[in-house]
Amino acid sequence: MVLPILLVLCLSLTLPLLLLLFFHKNRTVKNASQLPPGPRGLPIIGNLHQLDNSVLFLQLKQLSNIYGPLFYLQLGLRPAIVVSSAKIAKEVLKNNDLVFSDRPSLLSQQKLSYNGSDIVFPPYNDSWREIRKICVLHIFSTKRVSSFSSIRKFEVKQMIKNISEQAASSVVTNLSELQMSLSSTIICRIAFGRRYEGTEGSRFHEMLHEFQALLATLFVSDYIPFMGWIDKITGKHARLEQIFREMDKLYQDVIDEHMDPNRQQTEQEDIVDVLFRLKKQNSLSIDLTLNHIKGILMNMLVAATDTTAATIVWAMTALIKNPRVMKKFQEEVRKFGGGKKELLDEDDVQNFPYLKAVIKETLRLYLPGPLLVPRQSNRNCIVDGYHIPAKTLVYVNGWAIQRDPEFWKDPEEFYPERFLDSSINFLGLDFELIPFGAGRRICPGLPMAVASLELVLANLIYSFDWELPHGLVKEDIDNEMLPGITTHKKTPLCLSAKCVNATWICSKND
Repeated sequence: MVLPILLVLCLSLTLPLLLLLFFHKNRTVKNASQLPPGPRGLPIIGNLHQLDNSVLFLQLKQLSNIYGPLFYLQLGLRPAIVVSSAKIAKEVLKNNDLVFSDRPSLLSQQKLSYNGSDIVFPPYNDSWREIRKICVLHIFSTKRVSSFSSIRKFEVKQMIKNISEQAASSVVTNLSELQMSLSSTIICRIAFGRRYEGTEGSRFHEMLHEFQALLATLFVSDYIPFMGWIDKITGKHARLEQIFREMDKLYQDVIDEHMDPNRQQTEQEDIVDVLFRLKKQNSLSIDLTLNHIKGILMNMLVAATDTTAATIVWAMTALIKNPRVMKKFQEEVRKFGGGKKELLDEDDVQNFPYLKAVIKETLRLYLPGPLLVPRQSNRNCIVDGYHIPAKTLVYVNGWAIQRDPEFWKDPEEFYPERFLDSSINFLGLDFELIPFGAGRRICPGLPMAVASLELVLANLIYSFDWELPHGLVKEDIDNEMLPGITTHKKTPLCLSAKCVNATWICSKND
């Protein structure tokens, strides 16, 4: 009796798989002539074995060199396309924006976003539209971003003080560490109304690093559901649950503080205050739940902290490797300040076209999110003459697009002047430069990100002369990147600072 039972059990497990493979093969053969070109895959896993999630954007660029600017991948049971040119990006993100405005349901993203209760990862629906409306009108509006200028200015001043103290003691400044601390402090004060320092701050940064790593981790269950047990035995599920619990406690502690009737009221609303006020007004088309609030806070913490810090570090990396650009940048900001201002403010930076060109060139060459957040088609459509089925994953390789030699002259060169007499911007209308995305899913936090980038970078260059530590030359500074959805510099950027227009601080330290 045991053998027949085992035989039936084996057949019951393998027959559905064989049928699945049969129909999948027939469907693939039927549609192969209509699909974009792409590499051949293996049964069940498709092209998954050919991809390494840690350097995915580089691998996809290599494949685009072979198969063209639009190519097809079979990722387990999920079809996918990869876009690597501005022309096709425009077709996807503008001409067919509504078709490709959906998001795939991926395990880590859904778990960490409270089942899509945020602004980045939900499917395209009425709830997402209302959440986006809240973010655009109440969190990232010009008026709201301007209201936080005093926070940004205070924290930048603290950063200048820290650097000046290190300069006075001939201590090398770890800009990678400093910028991560600065970005997270600014965002925490804006979002939570508080900062994390000392041991608490170190643990906070460790949590952010693990959070970001898991968002970029490939879970087998997303592509081959019946093999999802692999994620459990590799420990990925346990890691995901652990970081979710830790981050959820952080959000909940902040929410509890704001709900405390004895909490001391501040003159300025933080983002949690804003969201609670909207919730109490009950004027929204959706019920704004605590999960929505946590999801929005998650977006601000992860997206704003990581990308801003990474962009500043890459900008300083490019500047130290290009003395000509550094000198021109210094002349612009110092001529305006005249050495009389302690700190440049957000009104001052509007007078610096070269600063803006440096930021554009940094975002072009060192795109902090090289692959835009994946989209998914919600129905069949045609792109560049090819059939794209519904439920197809869409990867837009911003890194490849922004280094495309067909559009950019000398694309590997850091040359901000290319933007001085150009109308190209990163507002989502020029598909050759899309660090914040485009279309309905463009990043709503763009105004807040730019405000921080301009203020921080202008004051770093205004206040100090920067040099490589003794014994190093610019060729020693590499461009290697850490794996993750945000491309941080692998080797921390450590530079020596010399006070120039920060003498108001440095003299106190002598």
